[in-house]
Parts: sequence; structure tokens; C-alpha cells
Amino acid sequence: MLSEEELFASVDALLNEEPHLPPPAERARLREAAGITQARLATALKTTTQSVKNWENGRSEPKSPRLDAYQRLLNGWAAKYPAPGTAPVAATVPAATAEPGVSRAETADALVPQAPAVPAETPARLAIRPAAASRRPAAKKAAQPVADPRFPHGPLVVLDGDGCAYGVDGIVLDCPASTVVELVEWTLHESGLGAPKLNRHGKDSDPLIVLTVAAAVKLGLPERLEGHEQRRSLRLPEDHPVVKQVVKAKWRLTQRGFGPWARIYRKAQGRERQCVQLAVLSWDALDERAWPGVAEMEPADIARVLGVYATRVITPRGSTAVSGLELMTALRPPTRAVRDEATGNWVSAYNPGSLGTEPMDPAPPEATAEHPVVVDSGWTGGFLNEEAYQWVRPVDLLSDEECTLPFAVGLDLNTAFLAAAARLVVGLSAPDHFMGPKFNPKIPGSWLVDLSHIEVDPRLPSPFTPDGTRPTGPAWYQTHTVAYAQELGYNVAPIEAYLRRETGAYLDPWHDRLKSAYVDTLADLGVTKELADVEFLAAMERHKDTDLAMAAVLAAIKATVKGGIGKLRERPQGKKYKEGERWPALQRPTWRPDIRAAVISKARINMHRKMRNMATMTGLFPLAVLSDCVVYPSPGASPLDFLPYAASGKPQPGAFRLGPTPGLAKLEGVQSMLWAVDLMEQGHNPARHIKGGDAILDEGE
Repeated sequence: MLSEEELFASVDALLNEEPHLPPPAERARLREAAGITQARLATALKTTTQSVKNWENGRSEPKSPRLDAYQRLLNGWAAKYPAPGTAPVAATVPAATAEPGVSRAETADALVPQAPAVPAETPARLAIRPAAASRRPAAKKAAQPVADPRFPHGPLVVLDGDGCAYGVDGIVLDCPASTVVELVEWTLHESGLGAPKLNRHGKDSDPLIVLTVAAAVKLGLPERLEGHEQRRSLRLPEDHPVVKQVVKAKWRLTQRGFGPWARIYRKAQGRERQCVQLAVLSWDALDERAWPGVAEMEPADIARVLGVYATRVITPRGSTAVSGLELMTALRPPTRAVRDEATGNWVSAYNPGSLGTEPMDPAPPEATAEHPVVVDSGWTGGFLNEEAYQWVRPVDLLSDEECTLPFAVGLDLNTAFLAAAARLVVGLSAPDHFMGPKFNPKIPGSWLVDLSHIEVDPRLPSPFTPDGTRPTGPAWYQTHTVAYAQELGYNVAPIEAYLRRETGAYLDPWHDRLKSAYVDTLADLGVTKELADVEFLAAMERHKDTDLAMAAVLAAIKATVKGGIGKLRERPQGKKYKEGERWPALQRPTWRPDIRAAVISKARINMHRKMRNMATMTGLFPLAVLSDCVVYPSPGASPLDFLPYAASGKPQPGAFRLGPTPGLAKLEGVQSMLWAVDLMEQGHNPARHIKGGDAILDEGE
């Protein structure tokens, strides 16, 4: 018969057994579910990162008192992050005796997510912030790409003055760096930051560290950059202590130096890039026009905005214009690896469909007046003038019926330049000169042709000039403009042309990625493709108030489109520039004013075609046009009062249509017809002010 003494001895043996830990794989799963790095866990348990790695791969086991603290932590995590298919259970935490220097209160308790009836505050540096609650019905989302294991913590973080690095999806890392050099080393070797390449022939995106003002000061940087130069050219002097530290540690800065967007790098070792991008918020790295309100947000919210942009567009590398241009190269890398048949080695070669690695001079009519090809050759033959519309209908061409309509309604085309980039064939090779060529609408280039004989209804702008006036003689036009003259039924006889033999739809992947980013971000704000026109107008009226962070992402995407196209013809900067000198932008293969002209020409022609179709379908003519905004007289205060619809209720194809995708229209603003006519009589453009309604007497138009 079993005695009581034997039973107690068996029970005591159980009590004295060491805590039983979950399997190594489960330990790693729980830590990752909580968003805690191995380095942070090692710090909390007063051990090394390698020890934590050994615990999670089964090579070793912790000993008391770390064992007790580790089990307490894992039990707490298991209660909040149960394995798939199991129900959450309350955390059971065994008693433990802490050794000197390893306090349970400072270690496991700091990391365990507590779950009382009312959730308690979690320490800021370890918090995993939940995603913002949606204010709209759940929309069907596309499958998310599998995270790259090389970059477990995403593309970027926002660093505050306490060493908290806020990343994507609410993760917060501990950054122990106290100098810029230490920050670079931490970023490359410990942070797990970066983003995979967007094209198999491209390069991974460098990690981005965004510095708040407190973080910048902690790292020895000034709170503000002082100077009287343009903001974009401000930088730390070469004798600044931080710059000296960077150079002493054998790191390099790009030619732009240590400015609002500083790139710190070393020469790549093999395939491993060694480059970190820094953005200093207090130095105006995030322009208010492109990133409205972002610089004033909390670090976690800034990380959310930039993280979504990085995931959908590209990790920011400068202004949105710079990022737009960098995105083109990332999606169409200039080179690819090919095997040399003679040696069997892999070598770098031209990537078909890209712009290559060497800069290319434009044809003289495609250049700007200060460009060396113009100055050196003494070119006086005129230039392309493919720009967006700035046109106001003469007041004497307004009818009495139009003047009695109560409203002027402005329509804005969504990312009109992006829509124009779709399936746009551009030149990839250098221009060749031709005299008296036969016009071919499939060949991209610049044509000298006389279009002054073409008649257009005077209530519409001319499709051939930005100000809408009729051409007065021969002028240079991009292929799309001349092709539209043919579309209108007129013969064209080019006098001269600069054409490119190699062509391709270079901007197609750029268009596709930015279109998806734009549509997905609008959907996050409650504006989806499924909405009827009435619902669409209502959703657009409130979309910016739905989520300020996502509204800022949307603004940045739109700025990326316009800025990227503008960068294709970046002009010289600075007062010291002299006409005829080569400026830095000319060293880029992406300095391509002919591609910019092609996009703008197609966008302007698209706008004119819609206005012409509107006149045919409805008898309505625009009052004014400014780039992608057109103003119409209307019997009501809504676009629904004048846009053409079929008997079935569907929008008529060919005219302006409402919708959330690039090229479709949204409401820009509504004012009284009296207001619009008054501006027109003063020589101002109603399309410029219809959104706000304020008449600005000196527009500088």
C-alpha cells in the first residue's frame, strides 16, 4: 500500500522540476508574433543575442533564473498569440527567484502583453500598434506578397530621441546608436531593414532611417539647416563634426552631401550593398506639398504613411519627384547579367526596353534654350512647346444661354499624366535627323509641320498649343499632336523631323505600379470602383477625412506622378549656372525631355478629345482648362447635371466619366456662373480657383 510519505515525495519531485518550455520553433513563433527582435529579448533577459538564437533553434536551453523568466514571458505571449487553431488561454506565470542583475519586473514583465479587463498601456518602445480600424466596409484585397526573410522589419523606420525606431505594421525596434556612424552600422547589421528589388535585374532598396528632430539632435546634427540658398541645396559643411565622423569611419556621402536626404555608403562587397538613406524631418525632408501634415505626425504614424508608400510605390529616396524617377529605373533597370560565351563568366549587358546607362543628348528642338546642343550649335529653329493647357474661353464667345446657367462646375482628371503614360511608345535610341519625311503616327519623335490651317470650334481651345490659340505657322510637335491632326481629318506634311529607330513602352511598368498604388489607396479611403456615380461623389467629398495618414499617401502618389514626369526635363539650378554649361541632371540616362513631351502631348490631346466629344453629345463647351481641370457651365451644382448618360443610365464612352481610376474624372469644385464670368472678364482662369473659390488678382499667368 502506497504511504502518504511516498506520495509527498513524488509531489515534491514534481515541484522541484525545471519549468517545461515549448518547442524551439514555437518560442520563435511567439517572439515574432509579439514583434520583438532577438536582440531586444537578449537585452531584457541580460544575455546575448546568440544565446536567444540557440534557444530558438534547439542547440541549448536557458538555466534558472533566466529559465523561469523566459517561461513567464512565453506563457504571457502564448495567452495573447495562440497557435492557429487553438483557443487563447489565460497566462500562467510560475513563481521565480531572480538572481542579482536579472529582475523579473525589468525583463519578462516588460515584454509580456498583459490582458486585463481594461487593456493596460504597453511600454512605448516595445508596443506593437494595432492597425487603424477601418471606417468603411471591408473591401476585397489583393494577395500580399510574401515578406522577404532578409528584411524582416520592412523598408524603413522613424527614429525618435529615446532610441525607439518605429517601423511598418506597428513594430518598434530598439536602436542603441548615439552617433550617425553607429546608426549606419546598426541599420546594416542588426536592424533587418530593407526592401527587395522591383525587377529581377534590379537592386534591393536601401534601408531608410527617418530622423525626428530629437533623434537628429541626439546624433549631433543641428535642429535646422541654416542658409540663404534654395532648400534643396542646403547641406552640412564639410568641416561639421558629423561629416568628419562619417569620413573618418571610411563611409562616403554622395555629391549632394549631408542634406535633408543624405545617402551614406561604402563600395559594395560582392552582391551586398552597403548603403543607408537618412531623411531629416526638421530639415524639411518631407515637403508639405507632397506629404501634407506628415512631418507633424507622431513617429508611428509617419512610419505608417512612409511604409505604405514604400510598399506600394518605392522606398523614398528623396523628394516625390526623385522617387518617381528612381521608380522608373527600378522597374526598368539599365543592365542585366548575361553569360559571356567566350569566358563563361557573367557580365553586365544592356537590358532591352530600358534607357541604358549612358546619358543621351536630345535633338535641338527637344532641348531647352540653355542646353549645350543648342548653345554650341547656334540652333535657332524653335523648340517643342508640348505643355499642359492654360486656356480661358474669350468672354465674347459665351452665349446668353450659358450666362443664365446658375453654376460653373470643375472636373479634375485623376492623375492625367499617369493615364497618358499607359501603353505610350517612346524612343529608346538617339534621334536621327530627316528632311521632308512622310508622317508615321507609330514613330515617336519631333516633327516640324504647319498646322495653322486646321479649323477648330473657337469655343474649344486649339489642341496644338498650351494656351489654346491657333498656330500661326510651322512649329515643332510631338508625334501624338500631329497624329491628332490626322484624326481630325487633315493632311499633314512634315518639313523636318527628329525620329528614333528603337522604341518601346518604357513607362508601362511605372504606370501599372502607380495606378495600382493610386487605386488601392483610394479604396482604403472608401472610394472603390464598385460605387455608383452618386456614391462616388459622396465618397470623394469625405475621403480625405476618413484617414489622414492614407490621405497623405494618396497626395504623395499624385506628387510622384507629376514630379517624376517633370524630372525628365530637370532644368539647371542655382544662380551660378551659365548658359551652355552641362548641369548635373544631364548625366542621367533619365534626362529625356522627349519622353516628357510625349506624356504631356498625349494628356493634352486626351483632354481635347473628351471636350470635343462632350460638345457633340451635349452641346456644352468648357469655360476654361488648366492642365487636368476643366470647368463647364451647368444647370445644377453636380457633374451629374451635365455629363452625358445613355438611356440605360451608363456613362457615354468618349466623354468625361466619373470614377476612381487614372483618366476618369472627379469633382474639383462648384461656384456660381457669375463668379466664373467675373474672373474671365478680369483675365483670370476659373479652373485655377474653382476649388477654393477665391479670386486671386495676380496669378502670374
